[in-house]
Amino acid sequence: MPPTPPNWSDDVMQIFRAQKIRQVAYVPDTGLKRLIELVRADKAIDAVPLTTEEEGVALAVGACLGGERAVLLLQSSGAGNCINMLGMVTECRVPLLLLVTMRGTWAEFNPWQIPMAEAAASVLAAIGCVVKKVDNVNEVGATVSAACQLAFNTNRPVAVLLDQRVAAVKEFK
Repeated sequence: MPPTPPNWSDDVMQIFRAQKIRQVAYVPDTGLKRLIELVRADKAIDAVPLTTEEEGVALAVGACLGGERAVLLLQSSGAGNCINMLGMVTECRVPLLLLVTMRGTWAEFNPWQIPMAEAAASVLAAIGCVVKKVDNVNEVGATVSAACQLAFNTNRPVAVLLDQRVAAVKEFK
């Protein structure tokens, strides 16, 4: 039996290590489950569970002021919660990588997820985030690597939107 191919989360963790990411804030999410587990297991990274996504933006500002790099993991429904705080990041030129699992796109069961999914890219762009979309699992590593470099080399927020075909389709059980 051939070995199981690496999950995109493994590629992202290698990028986090190479880019010297020291803080990863997240709201628990099934689409990011494997990545969150890897982050929590890495002794060089502080994994910070959040009660709401905008706390992660504040954490990233603090990390930047303390000379560290931070990443925020969230769902598209939580992106709307961050808009006001992202204005501060944009205005103050704080680098921030956002990995956003998109709900309401591919085979969604919950109609409440659809409006923010349809608005996420344009709303994030309107507040000053550079937005990159990924709908193919083979493009995750390269996109996250380029987005990470863009964020930390230019001091701006960059959001990578991971389609449900990449992050996993949720099922109601």
